[in-house]
Amino acid sequence: MTTTAPLHRGLRDFYEDPAVPVASGTARSLRQARMLAAALGPAANGTRTVLDIGCGDGTAAATAAPLLGGHRIVGVDWSQDALGRARTRLPYTVRGELTDGGLPFRTGAADAVLFSEVVEHLVDPDSALDEIRRVLRPGGHLMLSTPNLAAWYNRALLLAGVQPVFSEVSLRAIHGRPGREVVGHLRLATARALREFVAAAGFEIVALKGAPFHGVPRPLRPLDRLACAVPSAASILLLHARRT
Repeated sequence: MTTTAPLHRGLRDFYEDPAVPVASGTARSLRQARMLAAALGPAANGTRTVLDIGCGDGTAAATAAPLLGGHRIVGVDWSQDALGRARTRLPYTVRGELTDGGLPFRTGAADAVLFSEVVEHLVDPDSALDEIRRVLRPGGHLMLSTPNLAAWYNRALLLAGVQPVFSEVSLRAIHGRPGREVVGHLRLATARALREFVAAAGFEIVALKGAPFHGVPRPLRPLDRLACAVPSAASILLLHARRT
């Protein structure tokens, strides 16, 4: 997962820790890949360059690759540990940071950016979107996914006075909410906030869809899938935007 520099030493150590999860659910990856494949069209119409920024261990991009056949997918991450694992799954990987000029690509070089489960980890998401906009060509596609602060179960948890799922108050342990893994979430958004944030950064919103969360207990997964029909209540937000 890519973060913006400079980072507090504790955050750098956290993201370079091999024990920190760097992959998310397959269902989210497939839904996002289908959205991107429909936007790009077949490679017969021209090979496109897709940057998976914050690629983690490359699992999401590798899952999407069969749906993006013929297009060039490049994994980008700040963490050297994550890139080492991504190289076993992706033919192209490069280190980059989401700062001004921190991505090693010329302006307008990319046709699309996958930005999956990254924005919630960022200290400075505004600068991150500025840099993504720089490397995208005009009309290029941004496919962003992030956990939903207003997921259906989080609404119930808040009413009960329980810390929402996905939110964290510490990088050392889970406090006051369900779950066991610390994953370094610094920011969370609702569907409305996410749309406004991305639009303010110079993007046209094309679509917002929902995806299920792989960490939902098995008995509740059918309900979680049903909630995807109402993106504002879904576990994961999938946003498709175009660079203006």
